[in-house]
Amino acid sequence: MRMRRHHTGNDEEAGIDMTPMLDIVFIMLIFFIVTSSFIKESGITVDSPSAASASEQPKGNILVAVSANGEIWIDRQQVDVRALRAAVERMRVDQPDSSVVVQADRESRSGLVIQVMDQIRLAGVQDVALAATAGAEGR
Repeated sequence: MRMRRHHTGNDEEAGIDMTPMLDIVFIMLIFFIVTSSFIKESGITVDSPSAASASEQPKGNILVAVSANGEIWIDRQQVDVRALRAAVERMRVDQPDSSVVVQADRESRSGLVIQVMDQIRLAGVQDVALAATAGAEGR
């Protein structure tokens, strides 16, 4: 004789409702995307000169690099000095209140650095900084 078990008709399995957790994860993802700041990199690393009066600038969103051999890099692309103004104007469309930091190599020509800074100012940027490493002068 077999014994049968009688089920109460409740075939639902006990489980965890994942919907509230997914809602929280998506809200956190949106929060981190909105609050993050995206920094445009120049594309090359330069050997910046050191200065005793160098201070950190918290708001340098656009980086322009001038290499020792006269190359100008912005947003990981090499540009000519004549095209720099248009490139900065394009980048300022996304971030109108951003500042520009010029990363000039210690062996770069000062005349080229002046031209770069002039083109940036002609693009409408008044907040232009020249990058230097903090430390004692004289290397």
